[in-house]
Amino acid sequence: MLSGADELRARFLQQAIELYGKEVILDLREPAGVGSMAAPAAAAEASPSGPLGVYATLDEFHQFIQGCLNCALGHSRKRFVFGSGDPKATLMFVGEAPGQEEDEQGLPFVGAAGQLLTKIIGVAGFSREEVYIANILKCRPPGNRVPLPEEVEQCMPYLHRQIDMIGPRYIFCLGRTAAQSLLGVAAPLGQLRQDSYRFGSAKVFITYHPSALLRNPAWRWDCFDDLKRFRAVYDAEVGDKPPMPPPDSKKKN
Repeated sequence: MLSGADELRARFLQQAIELYGKEVILDLREPAGVGSMAAPAAAAEASPSGPLGVYATLDEFHQFIQGCLNCALGHSRKRFVFGSGDPKATLMFVGEAPGQEEDEQGLPFVGAAGQLLTKIIGVAGFSREEVYIANILKCRPPGNRVPLPEEVEQCMPYLHRQIDMIGPRYIFCLGRTAAQSLLGVAAPLGQLRQDSYRFGSAKVFITYHPSALLRNPAWRWDCFDDLKRFRAVYDAEVGDKPPMPPPDSKKKN
């Protein structure tokens, strides 16, 4: 019997054959650090960073998987929301799943939560154009409900491959679902936010999802603290950003 991971790879291979014909051959060995699909030998040899898949760029990968129907969400979505930003970003943000506006436009974080995320990115000292933003799921769950375990299982290899290709030095998980899904842990968000983690070669930090901050503005102070923890590490290791601005709100009670 195939393991869950092997079954995912088998389904991915079958989808590749359906899309491109039987001449497409995948090397399904896992690259070190992240469990996800690898590349044909020729692509691996051509890339100094190791296996990348049957594509050379994120755009090619997007084209390859955007017709995915591996779970029911593929049949209910309007647009496949792959991700956007700098394909070689040092910093990557990972959210939960597309919402209604993202489903309409095919881009991540374009609604009110996206506007707040842009501000959060700015407070961290970055522009939206120099980071990469993606989600655990590529399709919107009905009613913006929390992703089901089977949906996460089906979609996670796509995110793994994006991380492989981008090679971020730092990842910020936005919210409990993103953190638990990416790291494979079950701890509550309050506990997860207090530390940093590793995913492959990337250091992972965790804060609130912008939607949660819109519902609970007082939590923005905690988000600011999370950004400060990240910047302390970033400044010690990279140190190419100006100091973070002081918060522009009233002091915490």
